[in-house]
Amino acid sequence: MEQFDFYSGASEPEAETVHSGVSSVMPLAARMRPSSLDEYIGQRHILGPGKLLRRAITADRFTSIILSGPPGTGKTSLAELIASTTNSEFVRLSGVNCSVADIRRQVQIAIERQLAVKRKTTLFIDEIHRFNKAQQDSLLPDVENGNIRLVGATTHNPQFYIIGALLSRSLVFTLEALSAEDIRILLERAITHENGFASLKLEVSDKALDFLAGICEGDARKALTALEIAVLTTEPDKNGLVKISEKEASDSIQRKIINYGDDGHYDTASAFIKSMRGSDPDAAVYWLAKMLHAGEDIRFIARRIVIFASEDIGNADPRAIALATSAMHAIDMIGMPEARIILAQAATYCATAPKSNAAYKAVSEALDDVQNERVQAVPVHLRDPHSTGAAEEQKKAEAYKYPHNFADGFVVQEYMGIARDYYKPAGIGYEEKIKQRLDYWKQCRAMEKNNAQRS
Repeated sequence: MEQFDFYSGASEPEAETVHSGVSSVMPLAARMRPSSLDEYIGQRHILGPGKLLRRAITADRFTSIILSGPPGTGKTSLAELIASTTNSEFVRLSGVNCSVADIRRQVQIAIERQLAVKRKTTLFIDEIHRFNKAQQDSLLPDVENGNIRLVGATTHNPQFYIIGALLSRSLVFTLEALSAEDIRILLERAITHENGFASLKLEVSDKALDFLAGICEGDARKALTALEIAVLTTEPDKNGLVKISEKEASDSIQRKIINYGDDGHYDTASAFIKSMRGSDPDAAVYWLAKMLHAGEDIRFIARRIVIFASEDIGNADPRAIALATSAMHAIDMIGMPEARIILAQAATYCATAPKSNAAYKAVSEALDDVQNERVQAVPVHLRDPHSTGAAEEQKKAEAYKYPHNFADGFVVQEYMGIARDYYKPAGIGYEEKIKQRLDYWKQCRAMEKNNAQRS
């Protein structure tokens, strides 16, 4: 029978050193994981005094926790702290390469551990969104009966990637990107901490710290890794002092990478659209720039602008749809980087154009009637005269009146069979003129109706 050590994990490999006392095996970000909730930096909205997650951890009253948020926000560190604070065994699996058999094996070990030493097991599953439905389903019975305490981490929206049955049994928390101030605190701690660079003669300038805190987009792991590269690759001076200036910090990190996973993609596109809808060209250009920097498909951006031009501007400025469509064709011919100029022109035009969603609302209301009400028959005088029986029916009915044969190209006749006002133009931009024209035609129809009633 396989034997398990319920008290200790695998032994750590002996560390190698580059500078004296600095490990080259375990990364700085791993060495600097907090050892208590008080050392944990950031996420005050869920871990501050009296907040739900802190209360749940302190009281040791939870069965399952799902942590979502961008990379480097401390999901793994928090999972380890949950285990240590609740005095439970911490077992880590990855959604990338874990199977149902792996889960069952760890559950069996957890059951044996509970029987042998009365110790609970916190099963941490990193990237739990990679689990398929069957894998997630396999967790339910053991979460339900308390064989394991599940902590799942994901960079995606749990509502879309985690099954409802598991969500209903879990406390779900969203971790935010760390602020520049939080990142700087972590960097300063790493410089003086015994698990960091306390053993080195090290001097890091304020500008270097500010640069790393700002460029890492709230990703603590990225900031600590950049600091570690800067320290380990910078030669000490004759006095053994390692000096890190802004130049060394800049040389130790790649081009600024924006967190732009699935949620980032949709959230940024949403902000872009809403900024144009809110008539803020500066915000629209900013979100456009973020999408371009992140490598977003320029055709996706162009399609969103075309949709916006029709949905949110409509007939208030009929030129918007033509300009947006021209921009969509132009970027295909031009490509990046010049396509950014074309997209910026289209976005700023749409942001500053008069807005109306009257056409969008009109078709939505009409579709609702078609789907939920009795569908109206086409009036006889509007039917195609070449269709079966239409010619004979039209002879018996009132003949179709050709509008161009009447003054102003308008004549009163029935077109639908029921009275509906789907299209309600706003009194903005060109739709003000359309509204005036529609009001005039309504008056004509009312007069014709009154005359018919008198006769």
